[in-house]
Amino acid sequence: QVQLVESGGGLVQAGGSLRLSCAASGRTSSNYPLGWFRQAPGKERRFGAAIRWSGGSELYADSVKGRFTISRDNAKNTVYLQMNNLKPEDTAVYYCGARTGYLYYSDYVSPLQYDYWGQGTQVTVSS
Repeated sequence: QVQLVESGGGLVQAGGSLRLSCAASGRTSSNYPLGWFRQAPGKERRFGAAIRWSGGSELYADSVKGRFTISRDNAKNTVYLQMNNLKPEDTAVYYCGARTGYLYYSDYVSPLQYDYWGQGTQVTVSS
């Protein structure tokens, strides 16, 4: 079992920044990835960024590349998503997901490959 708790969402103006946190507990492994996904109302859950607990293997969606940075603090068992230059189209509920088995790097983008999810945190960007 893995428990995930997201925090850090809120309301921000376009061009602003937020940092999301995902605190994990339970059966995590350094070789397995944790991903950030987002879901806007009426839309499917979409990939944002992912990283392995051991570090490295970061992957970003084209829509956030250059603006978002994923990182982790193993001592705190927490993964962060630093979001800069936010746009109204970034408005969504942001979820972190954990995989508890090996995953090909190319599959990091698929929400179907993740075994556990947090409750989500709302990010709203006003224009």
